[in-house]
Parts: sequence; C-alpha cells; structure tokens
Amino acid sequence: HEREHDREISELTAKHEEEMEKLHAKLKEQQHQRDELQQQMAATHKAEIEQAQLQSQKLHSLELEALRLSLNNMHTSQLELTQSNLRKEKETALVELREMLNDKRAQEVAILQSRHQLEWEKIKEQCLKEKEDL
Repeated sequence: HEREHDREISELTAKHEEEMEKLHAKLKEQQHQRDELQQQMAATHKAEIEQAQLQSQKLHSLELEALRLSLNNMHTSQLELTQSNLRKEKETALVELREMLNDKRAQEVAILQSRHQLEWEKIKEQCLKEKEDL
C-alpha cells in the first residue's frame, strides 16, 4: 500500500513537474508575444509621432508661406499707396508751379506793356516836338 502511495506521489509529482514545465513554456511564449507586441506598439508610436511632426512641419511651412504672402501683399499695397501719394504731391506741385509761372508771366507782360506804353508816349512826344521844330 505504501509503495502504491509512493508510486502515486511520484506520478503526481512528475505530472506536476510536467504541468509546471508546460506552464513555464506557455509563460515564456506569452512573454515573448508581449515583448513583440511592445516592440510593435513602440514602432507604431514612433511612426505616429514622426507623422505628427511631419504634419506639424508642413502646417508650419504653410503658415509661414501664408504670412509671407500676406506680408508681400501688404508691402505691395503700401508701395501702391506711396506711389499714389507721390503722384498726387507731384501733380499738386506742378499745378502750383504752373500758377506761379503764369502769375510771373502776367507780371512781366504787364511791366513790358507799361514800358512799351511809356516808350510809345516818349516817341510820340519826340515826334510832336520834331514837328514843331520843323
């Protein structure tokens, strides 16, 4: 009976050890699968981060381009406004200069007419004097 009991204990021990080995092998397999999953998740995470960084860089580039275009448009508008203002100032200056020259010309014409009148009267008087003398 005792031998039978020892044999049963041996069988149970062997069965237990076999079960433990199976469980240990299964545990190692699960750990290996877990490690592979972690590596895949890390690779996926890294790829997602790189994709997000790339999209962020593209967005940043687009924002910079939009700002550049906006600044270029503002600069163009400012140049057009400056040109318009300069054109108006030039036209105003030309009108003032024309008026000034016309005024000066009118004064000179008046002076010349006055001199001409004086000379005409002088010549007329001289002519009358010469007639009297004759």
